[in-house]
Amino acid sequence: MGFNLCPSPAPPIVGHTIMNPFRTSRLCVAVACLVWTVLPAAAAPGTEPGFQRIFDGTTLEGWSGDPRFWRVENGSIVGETTPSNVAEGNTFLIWERGGVDDFEIRLRFRMPTDYANSGVQIRSVRHGTYVVGGYQPDLSNDGWTGALYEERGRGILARRGETVVIAPDGTRTVTRWGDGDALAARVRLRDWNEYHITARGNHLVTRVNGVKMSELIDLGSEARFDGLLAFQLHSGPPMRVEIRDVQLRRLPLSDDRKKVVFVAGTLSHGYGNHEHRAGCLLLARLLGENVEGIQSAVYTNGWPKDPTAFDNADAIVMFSNGGGGHMALPHLDRLDEVMKRGVGLGAIHYAVEIPKGDSGDYFLRWLGGYFETHWSVNPHWTASIRQLPGHPAARGVKPFEIYDEWYYHMRFADDLEQVVPIFSALPPPESLSRPDGPHSGNPQVRAAVLERRESQHLMWTYQRGQMPGRGFGITGAHYHWNWAHPGFRTAVLNAIVWIAGREVPEGGVRTAPVTLEELLVNQDYERPANFDMDTWSRRIDAWKSVAP
Repeated sequence: MGFNLCPSPAPPIVGHTIMNPFRTSRLCVAVACLVWTVLPAAAAPGTEPGFQRIFDGTTLEGWSGDPRFWRVENGSIVGETTPSNVAEGNTFLIWERGGVDDFEIRLRFRMPTDYANSGVQIRSVRHGTYVVGGYQPDLSNDGWTGALYEERGRGILARRGETVVIAPDGTRTVTRWGDGDALAARVRLRDWNEYHITARGNHLVTRVNGVKMSELIDLGSEARFDGLLAFQLHSGPPMRVEIRDVQLRRLPLSDDRKKVVFVAGTLSHGYGNHEHRAGCLLLARLLGENVEGIQSAVYTNGWPKDPTAFDNADAIVMFSNGGGGHMALPHLDRLDEVMKRGVGLGAIHYAVEIPKGDSGDYFLRWLGGYFETHWSVNPHWTASIRQLPGHPAARGVKPFEIYDEWYYHMRFADDLEQVVPIFSALPPPESLSRPDGPHSGNPQVRAAVLERRESQHLMWTYQRGQMPGRGFGITGAHYHWNWAHPGFRTAVLNAIVWIAGREVPEGGVRTAPVTLEELLVNQDYERPANFDMDTWSRRIDAWKSVAP
């Protein structure tokens, strides 16, 4: 479906998915209502391409829930309470491998007990270890299956047979097109049923056994566009619900939005260095707060286990260890398929290094450059960025200097006219004071820097020539604290927006100053007792006055 879904304002989502508010349009709502009304009934689960199974039928791997209430039995997820095992409050089985944004979910369910009260949580927010709140397509045998509810929120959103439009001010317009009792008769009590849930932008539709049950167009301030997926088991009388054949297909986001997927590598260099998780979460949050039309997902601790992670991505940003342990190495063929769709790719710091050969050739095609051992070097030095190009990634960035582990003498693609240096500087001679080695020096780099005094490119963008799409690489960001520098930060945010295919704002991506307190959160290591808080606080405070 290619129509504009006109998403409404929404607060940033806390956790692994972060997005930006959007404008609304009455015309879009009217058109969308018409389109959703005439959609055909859904086919049985698994009959269309693009779906991925997210429950293996044997274990709860990838899911978390209170083991007192959730288990696998005969190929099904079973949620059950008994007179001797009572749930004191609503409890949830949560899919931990990723959030959901625009998607279709298909599953089968049955409720073999006299009483069952459950639901499918979508785009939800965690409120405790096994507690979430958010949109809930109902699943019960008391007449509510197929209705839309909001757990820990606005309550009933759309009953069976209704299309409900929630306006920005919260008022609701209800259009009834079906009889609730007649629709209830389509649910097979105690037998297996098919549930099909579709969410795209601010439109949610439920179907049971191929029959449309309810529809919501949520333009309210509490609308959500991504979040957690979970199953509910309600408190109350003993009950049992069984769920199987859970399949997910992501849908392309509407034309108003672009999706950036951040992939943060595993633990690396210690406190404040190579902070992959904290850095990705920070960049995703800043994009969500400051760039209209960008929605982000953050996967941490290495390559995503979510089989759908890149299915509707417009750009992927990798911040991780590299070299022979690069997290992308086992997935190069899959990543190449994604790149051939025109998905942008960014690599930060160590993630620009990958072994020479086939993997290096992939990076040349995707990124335009990479760190090649025995050719490139990785010293720590102060780079003086004196000139910026007229490229969107450099918008709003003024000359500056900053100390970092700046790799240089990158291996670049042959089509150099497509490679645009964003940060360039001449390294000092002492940056080559180490003996020759895989990362420390070689005759070629010494000739380039010490003899010919060639400026070295530390950040670049690439407009691919052999395939659609864009890429960028930056060799700095060893030090987590450097994200507080406005020039450094702005250029990277600009580049991410650019590879995602959105227009970079004329003055660049402008953000509020990043504080030391913001940089201290989400780090992989405990703060050491000897961390020099005062020095870094003064340095970061001084950077606040530096115009980006």
